[in-house]
Amino acid sequence: MKSDLDQLMAKRGLDALIILGGEMPNPHRAYITNGHEAGALVFKKRGEPAVMITNTLEIENARQSGLPVYNYNDFNIHELWAQYPDDADMRTVRSFERYFERLGITGGRIGVYGFGDIGASWEMLKLLSKHFPAMTFVGEREDTLFDEAVTTKDAAEIELLKDVARRTNLVMQAAWDFIAGHRAQDGVVVRADGTPLTIGDVKRFVRLKLLEHGLEDPEGMIFAQGRDGGFPHSQGNDEEPLYLGRAIVFDLFPRDMQSGYYHDMTRTWSIGFATPEVQKAYDEVMTAFNAVMSQIRVGERTKRYQEIVLDVLEEFGHPTGRSDPGSTVGYVHSLGHGLGLQIHERPGFTHLRDRDVVQVGNVFTVEPGVYYPDRGFGIRVEDTVYIDEQGVVHSLTSMHKELVLPLKG
Repeated sequence: MKSDLDQLMAKRGLDALIILGGEMPNPHRAYITNGHEAGALVFKKRGEPAVMITNTLEIENARQSGLPVYNYNDFNIHELWAQYPDDADMRTVRSFERYFERLGITGGRIGVYGFGDIGASWEMLKLLSKHFPAMTFVGEREDTLFDEAVTTKDAAEIELLKDVARRTNLVMQAAWDFIAGHRAQDGVVVRADGTPLTIGDVKRFVRLKLLEHGLEDPEGMIFAQGRDGGFPHSQGNDEEPLYLGRAIVFDLFPRDMQSGYYHDMTRTWSIGFATPEVQKAYDEVMTAFNAVMSQIRVGERTKRYQEIVLDVLEEFGHPTGRSDPGSTVGYVHSLGHGLGLQIHERPGFTHLRDRDVVQVGNVFTVEPGVYYPDRGFGIRVEDTVYIDEQGVVHSLTSMHKELVLPLKG
């Protein structure tokens, strides 16, 4: 968690870190600035608070982070524009000279993090390495400092995640009620005027509800019906009408517009009725889901919970990534993932790697599923859970798990 940053820097031999990135959302920057990104550069020396450097337009937002904040004017950057109007490289070098001098960063190993243009960052790091030989600029490809830090959440983060979850569940319930308020005609869900209700109509309704609750849909929700639901990340065909008796995989993972934290939940619905084949597969997925939820314990390897699902679904005759590596049908993904300022964080739940254990402060998804596009359906059920200070597992996803969605219109 955030309080571990200095310890994690020491573990990696980092004397300082820099977070690069432009004005777009930047999870590393949001994490260290308490969500007040302000398009800033962030510097942190080990053992000292992080410092933000931003422009006049963003200065007040940056101050809300509670961190020390500098304005670019504090470094007289305008002088460099006058001195090097056509030389961006020298403006960058001289700017960083001033930043490093003011912040007391004189050398050592500097970890570089952030989100942004890969090519621009690559060129900047080459430039800085050339002009600051006393500093070694270090990057990480996997199991990074931030990957390790976000594996556990502090109490403030848990409260934010609870609130995002509460609002997301309200939106999911509203979507159920919206569809239920329609009627059927010739096997198709229709509006009052007899025109078909489409997947696109449902998505537009959901996005409006998300906005009402201070949420946004930056990644694009999944609302995939029938054969499309048999491809785990198919977002569905917006032009397709809703049909009775076809399984719908509805994966909703919105982000809070203020804090940047996500919730992630999936329900599978079948409007009006479920076919025997879909009901059977749904019951089997729920058996796997419940088997995992009943056995989560602090200190256990996360790999074990993937293996529980593999055992259950293989016993029911479904191909899996263990019994049939490379299969595109059956159970084809891992059990879950950590969740926070990014959709996919640590810990991970796969049988292919054994690196994580369940810990107090974990927030992660539990989402078994089976997929059969040629048989016209996919099934997935997903809750997000957290582990409290006593090691008790709590689901953040309160929405019911009914498969059949009855029409009342």
